[in-house]
Amino acid sequence: MKLQLTVPNMACSACGETITAAIKAVDSTAVVQTNPKTKLVNVETQASEALIKEVITTAGYLVA
Repeated sequence: MKLQLTVPNMACSACGETITAAIKAVDSTAVVQTNPKTKLVNVETQASEALIKEVITTAGYLVA
């Protein structure tokens, strides 16, 4: 499943790395692309959208 999520408080590449690590903790095969400038996170994953949003929120970020 491909997801495109907006994460308004992702400010830098380190934020993107934190989000990527959080997603890969629940789906090690996930393909994650983060862009702090556009605030977009693109995820290709087998996990549910609800789970992906939950791990991003648990990592300290908002999902719009």
